[in-house]
Amino acid sequence: MTRSRIVAFTSIVFVAASHLARAQSDPAAAMVRVANAYQVIPNITYRTASNWEAKLDLYQPRGLTAPNPVLMFVHGGGWTGGTKESVALWVLPYLQTGWTVVNVEYRLTNVAVAPAAVEDARCALRWVYRNAKQYNFDTKKIVTTGQSAGGHLALIAAMLPAASPFDNTCPGDRPGGASSAGPSNTDDLKVAAVVDWYGISDVHELLSGPNMKSYAVAWLGALPYRDELAKQVSPETYVKAGVPPIISVHGDADPTVPYSQKQRLHAALDRAGLPHELVTVPGGKHGGFSDQEYMTAYAKIRSFLTKHNLVPNGPAAPTSER
Repeated sequence: MTRSRIVAFTSIVFVAASHLARAQSDPAAAMVRVANAYQVIPNITYRTASNWEAKLDLYQPRGLTAPNPVLMFVHGGGWTGGTKESVALWVLPYLQTGWTVVNVEYRLTNVAVAPAAVEDARCALRWVYRNAKQYNFDTKKIVTTGQSAGGHLALIAAMLPAASPFDNTCPGDRPGGASSAGPSNTDDLKVAAVVDWYGISDVHELLSGPNMKSYAVAWLGALPYRDELAKQVSPETYVKAGVPPIISVHGDADPTVPYSQKQRLHAALDRAGLPHELVTVPGGKHGGFSDQEYMTAYAKIRSFLTKHNLVPNGPAAPTSER
């Protein structure tokens, strides 16, 4: 990790802590609480692919003595841009509640086209399973979340079936389930819930026609089998029994990811009798909601996760020892 990346990452964490502090009635106490309650382990390499190291940042409550619920956060950017550092502030509501947060980067189109990002998301999830003992991850309480393309990756990582072909390149895969630490490539990487922020659920729709989007065309490239692949990486393809509870937040005037996609996904979930909730932001675009709209969405997310017994008890109180 270069000095410039260390400085940049430290600045992001400081700004995040400051932002949380200003939201509290006692800013100094809030700052101390954040600083004392968490440790940050940046830029852990979870896999190497396309001659590129895929990294993640770990926000871990200090002094864990038992498995803790884990939130896997995936940044957006249309699979063509974005960084994990750019979304560091968005993990604040979860840190305040006591989650362990895994903030994931993945291969963008300048490194590899589809399905590289999906493979990386699955490998990051597998990394959580394989390192559960070391970091006290509760693998029964893993929640995936992300915005836009990150929402898509959060959905697809959670909804793909066991032994998905997109898992085949993950480190630690053992054909036939040979015994060793962590899951084999035949194991089901179960997720407890998904929090989807205006994510893509039908990639194929974005390749042509009235809803064609340049970012989707760039991600699928000129692959001769792109139509088939687009369906294989679309979350709506995998609505079936066993899919985890899903809550989505989506503006009904979103110009980037059609709101109708989310309506179709949740209608399918409803027909299948699966637990779900669609939080619609009236007049909402592609994110950029008002403070009140975000507050309402987070309140509904917390209620949804509480209903499924997935909210931690909160971060540890500050202590005089480090």
